[in-house]
Amino acid sequence: MVERKEYLDKLLQWKDEQVIKVVTGIRRCGKSTLLAQFREKLRAQGAAEEQLVYINFEELEYEHLLDYHALYAYLKEHLAEGKTTYIFLDEVQKVASFEKVVDSLYVKPGVDLYITGSNAYMLSGDLATLLTGRYVEIRMLPLSLKEYLSLTGLDPERGFAEYLQYGAMPYVAQMERTADKVETYL
Repeated sequence: MVERKEYLDKLLQWKDEQVIKVVTGIRRCGKSTLLAQFREKLRAQGAAEEQLVYINFEELEYEHLLDYHALYAYLKEHLAEGKTTYIFLDEVQKVASFEKVVDSLYVKPGVDLYITGSNAYMLSGDLATLLTGRYVEIRMLPLSLKEYLSLTGLDPERGFAEYLQYGAMPYVAQMERTADKVETYL
């Protein structure tokens, strides 16, 4: 797994600031992986497990939290007393009225909030209006050429040719690539 340094640096820059960090990007560009890498950075900086609350709404075990009241109650129960709680809500747009939860958590002391979603759902209309002045958007792109080369281990000439041919989705760089498999995946 390649470290997405540019985006990690942005998250670290906004860590503990009183704004909601909204990571947007196309599907499969690495938003969930970025959150995992950032949680590892927080652990390395001394954050305890009880301070890290991560929910990926694409995982079935969190289906019961798709109701915004249930989600809010769950998160309130998991706030680390006397310490900052880092809350990560991955693909949060799957929760109807999630913006109510986000807005309520925003005003709580000791909460550092990170949310992800695909561009089509995030920061459109009502959400952008509700969160105006309360969030920073971190727009995530697929891999850069440098990241692609690092992940594939290819020499620059061959790597550049593949990068142009196959694109820069992280999974493509990790898979055993044949033209047929990549075309089918994409």
